[in-house]
Amino acid sequence: MKKCLILIACVLGFSVSADGSPVLEWESLDGMSPAGGGSTWTESTTGMEFVWIKGGCFQMGSPVSEPDRGSDEQQHEVCVDGFYLGKYEVTQGEWQKVMGSNPSRFKNDVRYPVEQVSWHDAKTFADKLSTSSGKYRLPTEAEWEYAARAGTTTPFSFGRTISPNQANYDGNYIYNGGSKGSYRKKTTKVGSFPANHWGLHDMHGNVWEWCSDWYDADYYSSSPRNNPQGASSGSHRVVRGGSWYNNPAFVRSALRSWNGPGDRINYLGFRLAFVEGSR
Repeated sequence: MKKCLILIACVLGFSVSADGSPVLEWESLDGMSPAGGGSTWTESTTGMEFVWIKGGCFQMGSPVSEPDRGSDEQQHEVCVDGFYLGKYEVTQGEWQKVMGSNPSRFKNDVRYPVEQVSWHDAKTFADKLSTSSGKYRLPTEAEWEYAARAGTTTPFSFGRTISPNQANYDGNYIYNGGSKGSYRKKTTKVGSFPANHWGLHDMHGNVWEWCSDWYDADYYSSSPRNNPQGASSGSHRVVRGGSWYNNPAFVRSALRSWNGPGDRINYLGFRLAFVEGSR
């Protein structure tokens, strides 16, 4: 029966969970495989796991038909080179191993995401982890959305809607005909929810994730096609993915937001990128 479901999924475009049940429909980008996430490796100091994200091109931003889209989400083609990205958000345990402290509000377990860290804090963590063998960094906004979409063109990597069984957000609200569910009012252990098609967890919800870019609402109108790095200056840094605190519209793949680089809030965290060839 499971083999039959998998065959049907390949034909019709929905995916099959580990127990053989179908999940929400998703749409892949033209010419791209859902298997864009490749090999994984583990960083030796912290045990942090990374997934290889194969380079490619995609439509960044959202179509005008997408519910609740922002005016700063103008759709445009972007191409990024391949890179490694953290399989999970950086955890409190990983942070402690490098920084020697834990600034988080929700200290439930070492596998919970570190939060209440500023952009500067996240960069310091990456710089300390970096060695002569390679450099860790925050992902660019383009890299982040490319990885979050994982070959999809729908509002979420799971499809046209999302449920609180798939991500940690305020389940009192629905999106695009979805269903209500739990509002947990705090972070959850990383990896508690299904990964996207490229093996990345919590790209929707849990904590907002810092990106390297300065935020500019008009940047997409002049953004280069290849490996955009964001505005040259600004007063706020990009955050992506939404959090436990937000309604589902804020955890869409295309949703752009920002915070001051010195902000430390209990819904702000991050994950790291690492470039192929530097390791």
